Amino acid sequence: MIGMRVNRLHRPDLWIPVFMAMPRMLAELSADAGSGLLGYRITMGAGGPLVVQYWRTPEDAYASDTGAEHRPAWAEFNRRARSAPGAVGIWHETYVVNRAEPMYVGMPLTGLAAATGSREAGTGSRAAQRPGPARRAA
Repeated sequence: MIGMRVNRLHRPDLWIPVFMAMPRMLAELSADAGSGLLGYRITMGAGGPLVVQYWRTPEDAYASDTGAEHRPAWAEFNRRARSAPGAVGIWHETYVVNRAEPMYVGMPLTGLAAATGSREAGTGSRAAQRPGPARRAA
């Protein structure tokens, strides 16, 4: 999950470039089937925009690719952040999940199921029967 928060609304010169960088990065990743990005969704929360991304593995290291959009966007963010500390904030959280159960009733697939696919739960299926007990990696 990646998000940003505008702390100084009166400084659009600082937060608009941050806001505009994410769509460029997502377009670049989406155009490259080998990038490792499976899908994403963008939402707006009370704290600002939030992007939930689904990746094949945590090792798909887009951030370290010096020829990609991320590196110049990150350098520009740091340059602007030094000129007005705290005007805009960003945050990033990574979770590694080995089992999940996306469930959708009466709506199109979104989120994890849109990124990875779905299957029928089955008639009379109970949550305890799907997807089974979590297994710890050895």
